[in-house]
Amino acid sequence: MPHVPTRRTVLLATGATALTAGCGGGDGDGSGGDASAGRELAKTSDIPVSGGRVFKAERVVVTQPAEGEFRAFSSTCTHQGCTVAEVADGTINCPCHGSRFHIEDGSVAHPPATKPLPEKRITVDGNSIRLA
Repeated sequence: MPHVPTRRTVLLATGATALTAGCGGGDGDGSGGDASAGRELAKTSDIPVSGGRVFKAERVVVTQPAEGEFRAFSSTCTHQGCTVAEVADGTINCPCHGSRFHIEDGSVAHPPATKPLPEKRITVDGNSIRLA
């Protein structure tokens, strides 16, 4: 007589498979295993002064708080792991629950997030911005 799995067995096996496959987009701390380290993200002219740009594939947001000063942060919101969507009016904005982060240091400008965005390392060489 063949073994027929119960609904519980199927659900447990499916959940374990999803976890081992990396379902969920990362470990939640924004560090990720960036395979694109060293690759050019953008030209300095692509990042507006007092603004920034979100790079979804690399899970990073690059800002230029002042002329010639570039910063980079994880694009994963520290509230519930959504990807931030835009940089506007001096903040990095998450569309899920309205958290906002300062472009200068990634600190929380508006809750519900309580932790800052983790900083990412970048290098600026001439007019090229690269993940370090």
